[in-house]
Amino acid sequence: MHIAIAGNIGSGKTTLTNMLAKRYGWTPRFESVDYNPYLEDFYKDMKRWSFNLQIYFLNTRFKDVVEISKSEETIIQDRTIYEDAKIFAPNIHAMGNMTDRDFDNYCALFDLMMSLVKKPDLLIYLRSTIPHLIAKIQKRGREYEQSMQIDYLKGLNDRYEEWVSSYDGKLLIINADDIDFQNNPKDFQSITDKIDSKLFGLFPDE
Repeated sequence: MHIAIAGNIGSGKTTLTNMLAKRYGWTPRFESVDYNPYLEDFYKDMKRWSFNLQIYFLNTRFKDVVEISKSEETIIQDRTIYEDAKIFAPNIHAMGNMTDRDFDNYCALFDLMMSLVKKPDLLIYLRSTIPHLIAKIQKRGREYEQSMQIDYLKGLNDRYEEWVSSYDGKLLIINADDIDFQNNPKDFQSITDKIDSKLFGLFPDE
């Protein structure tokens, strides 16, 4: 079984992935941030490094999805391949930081990859407002994220909402601004109750 967590930068994906993996005994798959060879350069010069970064993410995520599809374990994934193609690459392109030629090439490669894999059994979307995201990003203190533009985050948020509104797989939306699942056990239980409902039918859907 494949569970995936989606959400903007700073929404709490990695924290929730860790907590759910521990709660259910699932195997976590994390986004490679600390070892990404393009990310720091990208935040300094988006136009120069955007295509390189997105191809790196697409390749890494596709490898993950293929390995997940072959696994007999239940795997929970921090960020999905869909976010690369439906959120980040279109946002970069719309901002003028990726050429039409590179974007078309990227999209063609993504479409080919998607013909070979299936959607997650459950997608959990962490919905957050821009002030909430900024506070989380500042708190965790990654140096390369501190120069991130608010317009960039807002563009991502708008595209997340557009993508989720038309997503046709099994979906659970969590309003991350309204809960503190990391520090409040009742808030975390409210999430696991909803997951149990979606996956196992143990509680009525709200």
